[in-house]
Amino acid sequence: IVAKDKIMALDLPEPKTMPKELKAQYEAAKERLGFVPNVLRGYAHAPERLANFVAMRDGLMASESGLSKAEREMIAVVVSSLNRCHYCLASHGATLRKLTGDPPLADTLAMNYRAAKLTERQRAMLDFVERLTQAPETIDDTDRELLREAGFSERDIWDIAEITGFFNMTNRLAAATGLEPNREYYDLNRR
Repeated sequence: IVAKDKIMALDLPEPKTMPKELKAQYEAAKERLGFVPNVLRGYAHAPERLANFVAMRDGLMASESGLSKAEREMIAVVVSSLNRCHYCLASHGATLRKLTGDPPLADTLAMNYRAAKLTERQRAMLDFVERLTQAPETIDDTDRELLREAGFSERDIWDIAEITGFFNMTNRLAAATGLEPNREYYDLNRR
């Protein structure tokens, strides 16, 4: 049984005195979501690495890209589904529901992206994401060409690969540490 306030299986307490950068991360999260995500609280023992993590996440998910923000979240959800990452499915499912206004789409992608109503472009992207996640050693020019044929630029293909790699890493970190999703994620953006 997990204690009510237990955020992960490791006993890494949040610092008693928070550096101002960490405090700013917490405040930004509270303003955006109404709570501090457990991934931030779990990383709080290493503020410099948390800053790197947040910078990488924000760079991938919020910067200029040929991929929409919803497509980037689709990648996060599908990678997390393939890896069965409870934390990331809860958190990124909530974000995808917000971006699309379509809770059934987010839930379907979390269960089986092939059952979702997707454009040909999105299907090609997620087929590549699946292959890169499950059998990265098999990726070759044919896979990249299928993305080009679906309308993705060279930069878009880089972005798809980088986002896929990032979420494979975060899924493994969440699994290894037993990171628990915040209860609030389950209800977010359902209606």
